Amino acid sequence: MIAMILAAGRGERLRPLSDDLPKALVEVRGESLLERHLRAVKVAGVETVVINLGWLGDQIVERIGSGADFGLNVIYSPEGDDILETGGGIHRALPMLGKAPFIVINADIFTDMPLQITMLNDNDVGHLLLVPTPDHKSSGDFDFTDGRVRNGDNANFTFSGVATYRSEFFAKCTPGRFPLAPMLRAAADAGTLGGSVYAGLWRDVGTPERLAELNS
Repeated sequence: MIAMILAAGRGERLRPLSDDLPKALVEVRGESLLERHLRAVKVAGVETVVINLGWLGDQIVERIGSGADFGLNVIYSPEGDDILETGGGIHRALPMLGKAPFIVINADIFTDMPLQITMLNDNDVGHLLLVPTPDHKSSGDFDFTDGRVRNGDNANFTFSGVATYRSEFFAKCTPGRFPLAPMLRAAADAGTLGGSVYAGLWRDVGTPERLAELNS
């Protein structure tokens, strides 16, 4: 299985730290978020990782290189100054991700969640890892019932930024910039999103305050 780490974003909420550093290279407890994710996917049995690049992406290439230091084969999907958002970034990388289901990880999360290679049900386009909604959010993203990810008015769970998708989920998308969230909403309505819940350590490292809390 191939993994993709989404690392192209500008990291606006982390400014001024992210003015000179890509958010994927922000350090928590002495290690960058990106390097932590690379070690996690290696433990899960992944051999090839695609990393999309945008803001200050050259720093990521300089730090990670070929991925050999992690026992991985790292391939880069540069987006330049035209960041494609989550959906567009995954769609652009499809030729590198192959035909089999692949893992996608948001670079700007910190977790001790053990990554697993998830087998998708025949009719599912993806499998989302959900977490209990953290205090800093006013509402959750999804409901979770009988192993299915659903939309709901009183959603109790937040999408962790870790998921497994089929390539077919993106095959009919138009190249360019587009978000992933509407696609997930539609799949949840269609009943084609599996899921599971992780109740352990998980943080969205989205602000200097949350970063400082993790490093305290």
